[in-house]
Order: sequence, then structure tokens, then C-alpha cells
Amino acid sequence: MSFVGLVIVSAVAFTAPLLLDLLPKFRLPAIVLEILAGIAIGPAGLGLVEVDQPIRVMSVIGLSFLLFLAGLELEVKLLRGRRLRLTIVGFVVSVTIAYSIGLVMHAAGMVQSTLLVAVILSGTALGIITPVLKDAGELTTEFGQTVFAGSTIAEFGTILLLSLFFSRQANDPAAKIVLASSFVVLTIVLVVAMTTAEKSTRLGEALLRLQDTTAQIRIRGAFLLLAAFAALASQLGLEAILGAFVAGALLAVLDPDYKKTHPKFHDKLEAIGFGVFIPVFFVSSGIQFDLQALFADSSTVARVPLFLLVLLAVRGLPALVYRPLMTGPQIVVAALLQSTSLPFIVAATSIGVELGVLTKTNASALIAAGLLSVVIFPMVALARLRRAAPQAVPARVEA
Repeated sequence: MSFVGLVIVSAVAFTAPLLLDLLPKFRLPAIVLEILAGIAIGPAGLGLVEVDQPIRVMSVIGLSFLLFLAGLELEVKLLRGRRLRLTIVGFVVSVTIAYSIGLVMHAAGMVQSTLLVAVILSGTALGIITPVLKDAGELTTEFGQTVFAGSTIAEFGTILLLSLFFSRQANDPAAKIVLASSFVVLTIVLVVAMTTAEKSTRLGEALLRLQDTTAQIRIRGAFLLLAAFAALASQLGLEAILGAFVAGALLAVLDPDYKKTHPKFHDKLEAIGFGVFIPVFFVSSGIQFDLQALFADSSTVARVPLFLLVLLAVRGLPALVYRPLMTGPQIVVAALLQSTSLPFIVAATSIGVELGVLTKTNASALIAAGLLSVVIFPMVALARLRRAAPQAVPARVEA
């Protein structure tokens, strides 16, 4: 087993954010540069590295960690009342628009699976939107919390749909629904068991003593939860990324007061995820990017701006549903932010290609459109947000 390729990938992961900080004029998200650098060093570029076993293992853990941390961002108190109703309606509208567009594309011979394209286009990059809102000082406002809630619903909804209909482990949709139900039941059982254990004073004191020692007991427990739910989902014929997201969401629900007793907990998890595993996933995604398929003919290249516009339509138009909670300029910003998608596109297209329901050309065009969405939409959204400069209204917790 050679680690030379992993060294090169790690060097790229280290250099990308450093360059962006040293060259502030290039306002690119780090993950975009990581993917582009992966393309440059991979078979489509300089041919310095291919995805071997060490890179593949690190990449899979990176994707799982990315979804785990996305689930960890879940705010249950946001998902209630009118905000929950509006964000669910918005997601349903997204899927409806995406499926309608998918039908047209399928009729035109552009895509194979209407449903897969609809699922891919309905996703939102929660992991990208969250830091954008946080850096803009909007995450705790009514506007920011609504966008966050809508993105959470889209993230979970698309992962669930992908697992139900396009799992690599099972083919019968009815069987998948039964397996998904089993996953829910087992999840509830585990939640009850964890909640019961959490009430133990002795256990709580032990966790407190060991959390900042070399045992790092809470981090070990979080990783155990991630691995357990990913394995459980996989064993039940669902996608492991669903288990990873659910594990993060459960941790967020079961540990809402972490800031009081273990404030460093989330920072440590983010350090492990974004510092070690997640960059390998994005760089390796670039290495596997089929640049030759993208530029095989002009019609494939033309699909990139088409998919970008479709992303904006599918996730942007439903932002109009948020009108009772936002001003006009804020709706435009919400539409742009919700149309930002890349990590889910990368994961879903790889599954689609592996199952033979998505061509490599469409996968490359979708990923390229996702790259452009991450570069363009947040930048334009922030510019409009600064120009509008509305009064920040703290979010209300609705009953």
C-alpha cells in the first residue's frame, strides 16, 4: 500500500485555503479550489495521482463526516410552526419543479432517470450556506434561520429520497420503504437507550472527567455514533450518507446544551472533519472528475449553464413561499443561497454513474454547474445583502 498519492492530496488540501488567504482578491470557497486542484493533479490534468485505496478510504470517511457535521447543525427549535410549514412546502415545490424539468429533459433524450435528476437538482449545500450566513451575521436572524431551516429540509429530504430510490444495496422500492421503516424503528430504540443512559449521573460525571483528557471520550462517542448509523443504514440497504446525517442530527437533538458543559466539543469535531477527512473527499472528487467527458462535444458543455439555470429555478423559485417571513430583497438572497449545491451533487452523481442511471457526461456537467453555483450564487447573494442592509430581526421560536 502506497501513501504517495495521499501525501499529494494532503498537500493540495493544505495549500488551497492558504493560497485563498494570501490572495484575498480571489474570493473562492476553499472546496472549489480543492476540487479544481484535484482535477489538475488527477488523470484529466497532470496525471500525478489516482484514487487508490488510502485516498478512497479517507474520502468515504470525509463524505460521511461532511454529512455528519451537516446533521449536527440541525436546530430542532427552528423546525416548527409556520417556518416548518413554509420550508416543507418550499421543498415540495422544488421537487415538483425539478421532476417536471426532468420529464422534459428525459423526453428530449438528455437524461436517463427523471427521478434521479429531480433529486440531484433539489439539494442545497447546507455546509456551504451555514458559514456564509454566519460570516454575514445573519444566522441568528429571522431571515437567516428561515434559509437555514429550508436548507436543512432540502438536505435531509434529498438524502432520504436518494437512499430510498437509488441505493446501491437494494433495487425493489417497496423493500426499501420497509428497510427505511426498520431504520426508523431501530433509530428510535437507540435514541431511547441513549437518552436513558444520558440520565445516569455516574455516566455523566465520567464523561465530564474524560472529555478533555487523552481519552477524548465525547469525540470517540461521536465517531462511534457516526460509524454505527452509517453501518446500520448500509446493512439495511440504504445509503451510508443517510446514516451519517441522522447520526449528526441525533447528536444535535440529544446534546442541545453542549455549550455549558463541553463547549469545545463541536470545535473538535469540525477540526477533525474539516482538518483531516473532508478536504480529501473534495480533492479526490476533483481527481475523479471526468474532464474529457465534459468537453467531449459542445452539447455537453452547453449543459453546464443549462443545469446552472435549472438549479436556480428549482431551488430559487420556491423562496417565494417565504414571503410572510422575508422582505423582497431577502427573498432574492434566499433564492440565490438555496440554489447553491455541490457536495450532494458530487455524492449523488457518483451513485448514479455507478448504478448506470446517469451518464458520465451528465455527471460532469452537473458537477461543473455545482462548482459554478458555489462560486457565483453566494457571492452575488452577499453583495445584494450588503446593498439592501435590512435591519437584523432576531429569529422567533414558534410553538
